[in-house]
Amino acid sequence: MNMKPGSAAPQSELPDISEKGRGLRGEPISMDRRLFMQLLAFGNCHDPKPVIEALQKYGITAALYADVNDPYGIGLCVAAENPDFFVTDLRALMNIGAFRTLTPKPEYTMLGRTYSIGYENDLEHVLFARPISRLCDPELPWAVWYPLRRSGTFEKLPFDEQKAILAEHGKIGATYSAAGFGNDIRLACHGLDKNDNDFVIGLLGKNLHPLSAMVQTMRKTRQTSEFLTNLGPFFIGHVLWQSPVKVAQG
Repeated sequence: MNMKPGSAAPQSELPDISEKGRGLRGEPISMDRRLFMQLLAFGNCHDPKPVIEALQKYGITAALYADVNDPYGIGLCVAAENPDFFVTDLRALMNIGAFRTLTPKPEYTMLGRTYSIGYENDLEHVLFARPISRLCDPELPWAVWYPLRRSGTFEKLPFDEQKAILAEHGKIGATYSAAGFGNDIRLACHGLDKNDNDFVIGLLGKNLHPLSAMVQTMRKTRQTSEFLTNLGPFFIGHVLWQSPVKVAQG
């Protein structure tokens, strides 16, 4: 169909960017909302107490980590529905005394958004409640955060083959979760990452070794061994403070 320049596309041709799922009776459901999460890392933090006090005062939805690879390092993972929050309220927080003395580590900055796969029957839970509850769960003090990028070859595979590859990867995560070893937070970061990564992954658990073992096991999957072009850098932290579980800023 030919269209004149500047004319509006028919409604049927407009992209639908909402998150999709399936209701309990199999009916299509959708939600045009999602949660944004950002990890920021800092050095030169000799006393985390003023940072914790600032976070408590501002009442943000976040987890603060001690950086296991830097005795003066910390990491802050923040969740908000409205991305404006990161360049307004969070930016203001980063410019007060407790944070101004810290040294940013932009190489560890990660930003992503929650997403649905298409079969979920509770989008509110998948996109909001589950990632926030995991981020703020005191029973999950260890965290491994990292970005990854798939190769263009993967995107050209038939859908059924893609589905099988992802299922292999997902089964490992489900097995580790069922054993109580850890849970994950998976975020899409297409167009949001300075290094052109596709996803940000957070592995959260009671102990560190199972999270390392999960990464090791996933190395053997087809997705990791054949179709990843970038993995990391890895931020490994242990919780210093978590906000109470609540609805993220909107």
